[in-house]
Amino acid sequence: MNGRVMPCDRQEIGSLFLFEKLAPDQLGRLCAEGRVERFEPGPVYVEGAPATCFYVMIEGTVVLSRRVGEDDVEVSRTSQRGVYAGAMQAYLGDQVPQTYTNSMRVTEPTRFYVLPAQSFANVMTEWFPMAVHLLEGLFLGSRNTQRAIGQRERLLALGSLSAGLTHELNNPAAAAARATGTLRERVGRMRHKLSLITQGAYSREALASLIEIQERTAERVAKATALSPLEAADREDEIIDWLGEHGVADGWQIAPTFVQAGLDTNWLSQVAATVAEDILPGAISWLNYTVETELLMGEIEDSTARISKLVGAAKQYAQLDRAPHRDVDVHELLDSTLLMLSANIGTQVNLVKDYDRSLPEVPAYPAELNQVWTNLIDNAVQAIRATGGEGTLTVRTAREGNRLLVEFRDTGPGVPDEIRDRIFDPFFTTKPVGEGTGLGLDISWRIIVNKHHGTLEFDSTPGDTRFRVLLPYTNPHEETTTRPEEQSGQPRSHHDGNRRN
Repeated sequence: MNGRVMPCDRQEIGSLFLFEKLAPDQLGRLCAEGRVERFEPGPVYVEGAPATCFYVMIEGTVVLSRRVGEDDVEVSRTSQRGVYAGAMQAYLGDQVPQTYTNSMRVTEPTRFYVLPAQSFANVMTEWFPMAVHLLEGLFLGSRNTQRAIGQRERLLALGSLSAGLTHELNNPAAAAARATGTLRERVGRMRHKLSLITQGAYSREALASLIEIQERTAERVAKATALSPLEAADREDEIIDWLGEHGVADGWQIAPTFVQAGLDTNWLSQVAATVAEDILPGAISWLNYTVETELLMGEIEDSTARISKLVGAAKQYAQLDRAPHRDVDVHELLDSTLLMLSANIGTQVNLVKDYDRSLPEVPAYPAELNQVWTNLIDNAVQAIRATGGEGTLTVRTAREGNRLLVEFRDTGPGVPDEIRDRIFDPFFTTKPVGEGTGLGLDISWRIIVNKHHGTLEFDSTPGDTRFRVLLPYTNPHEETTTRPEEQSGQPRSHHDGNRRN
């Protein structure tokens, strides 16, 4: 939108802090190549349009906003004379996209000094060549460094996750292997026992009774409920006494297996009433092998189910077969991340899930959200360990207006006051050398704020630190790669140019 062109006064332009050190001939060139424009309340430029001009406010009020779904979200409002916005990176040329990444409007009649982007690039290159080289190196070098270190951060996280996943997979795999070996041995003994039974003086009716009891026993094993240690010990004593009274040897070896399978003396009495007294010891031994094989098969089933669950969690975490952007249930993402990090979390950290399962799905990049959860959970666990290793990590979800909240709360020592303004800065870390790149929170901030147009904030006191992620229930806008204050179109002043808003 074009404003009303007005005369350009070199003295007035020179009074702006951005131009106060320029020579008269330089100010003359600015007035010759640029212009002063007066805008009535309304838009000045819109997000996504080609960045054609560099704006410096002489007087008035500007409002900067960003498009989030169907809404324009205000990110800055100022009346400070001399703030600037627009094509601030024109001197970088085609090395960066030259578009407005925000929208700017004025709320009252406002005058700007307006310089075409190409003229701005020319005067920067001619008047401040060293500064341009330094800024170019700083901007591009920092971006490339962050990409490289960010890749390393992801590789370090992947290595940690791989180690944890390997550990978690090893336990059920080893259990399944042990159970399979034992099962092979028990089946061999059962075949031997069956051979002895068929060679003995068992009638057809007795064998049929044994098979019928075996079937009922297998059903009892499948429906067994867990007992407390005291209840299990009392039942073992009862079974040992019963077996001794009925002439069954080695009852102390059989009783624990029967108790684990949910069998008791009432069941044993039913067996005794079904088979003849002289074959009862053999029948009990035969049924013991049946119980053992059922328990071992159950252990194998549980172990393989655990492996399948871990593989499913890894697949969910990596999002390898999913669309990069889609509507997701954050609880599925959180659960897969927590499962992947379970070895790192350990048993000393009390994990509490305070989920609101009624929350609707949210449009997001799920693989990248998992990276955020990983960083925040890992930081929380390390904070808890700093206080002795024991504490509580609470993961909470809720709805706040038109946004979804994911909160990570830990009982660690808290964030010291002197570093609160720096924890989201790239390369800043409190971890020992070699243990952190200082990009975990920076990457998380960029993913949440730049890519999802959400909010990442924190509140911390000793024993209660909360990192809060707020995600909009609207489709995120096109991805950007820089922080808001680094983007074309962010008003800056002489005093707050290097501060995050």
